[in-house]
Amino acid sequence: MSEQSQSRQPNERPGSGTAQPGTRPTRGLKPGRIAGYVGLLALGFVVGAAGSLVQAAWFPAGLLLALFGCAGLFYGGARAAGTQFGALVPAGGWMAAVLLLSAGRPEGDGLFAGGLGEILFLLGGVALAVICATMSRSWSSAGQISRLGA
Repeated sequence: MSEQSQSRQPNERPGSGTAQPGTRPTRGLKPGRIAGYVGLLALGFVVGAAGSLVQAAWFPAGLLLALFGCAGLFYGGARAAGTQFGALVPAGGWMAAVLLLSAGRPEGDGLFAGGLGEILFLLGGVALAVICATMSRSWSSAGQISRLGA
């Protein structure tokens, strides 16, 4: 065995020389990232409220427009943040808006009438959020060049 391979730490890759045993690189939440997530949460709430109104007003076309808006927001959030959490944060805001608007008031009236459009909007939005959060992240490493074993 060579002298270099004997002195290597157990968690260190061959040829790296800078790895510390037992440590991992961490991604801290910086104020800019937190502000971005808060913005995505608020945007998710707005898109959820607008989608709730649009899909009820113009049934077939409004439902498609609302779902396309959800898909764009969830995918855009994932791309902007570069993480899966970027798709889940606006989905949380969207879900909060939809649940608040679907809850009836004490007087008995509510925004959702309980028809097919509302059910498709709820299930479609949740499905889009899951799809965007679990998509392959090949777009995040497209600009990076890496070598195996280096």
